[in-house]
Amino acid sequence: MTTDAFDDSALVRLEIAAAAARLVAQDGADYGSAKRKAARQVLGDAPGRANLLPDNDKTEEQVRQYNALFLADSQPARLFQLRTIALQVMEALQQFHPLLSGPVLNGTAGPHDEIYLQLFAESAKDIHIFLLNKNVLLDMSESPHFKGARYDAVETASFLWKNEGVHAAMYELDDMRGALKPKDGKVLRTDIAGLRSLLAAGLADGAPPAPAIADQ
Repeated sequence: MTTDAFDDSALVRLEIAAAAARLVAQDGADYGSAKRKAARQVLGDAPGRANLLPDNDKTEEQVRQYNALFLADSQPARLFQLRTIALQVMEALQQFHPLLSGPVLNGTAGPHDEIYLQLFAESAKDIHIFLLNKNVLLDMSESPHFKGARYDAVETASFLWKNEGVHAAMYELDDMRGALKPKDGKVLRTDIAGLRSLLAAGLADGAPPAPAIADQ
């Protein structure tokens, strides 16, 4: 393949990533569906479309740029609000060693995003009972294991907290080993202490105050 062909492919991937970022920021689409829809918008029914999908890192970069260009007046406050609520949930679930992941951690969270947690216990039943005893209404589903397809999917409890959606994937205690280790230099999860540091950094950077949060 010629250098020009490589350049053309890179430009197409960038265009798809930018279109996907708009879908993520405007509609709350997940990265996978946003990239596929963006590819159809950019390429139509062209053969080999799937081979030109950008990776998630490139799409995330474009979401950051979209937020900076079009949501600069609202996104920082929204992010701070979601991180504040995430901290409250994690503190309430502290006995299950909660870790935060997803857009609320990486800083791209916008108006449609929700909070993604990973909890660790001897048994998922322990988490079920704890939440039910708190009168939390649960919607159960499954999520892919963060360690990859070689591992079984894990139960995930979805619920509302302070009127925000929370999705808590439930893992065994052994899965905690290495969970906080960065991958390719990128932090994929953080604990309560790490989230407190992010909130403190946001205040130091002049993050707008989040709206008042009603009691659970």
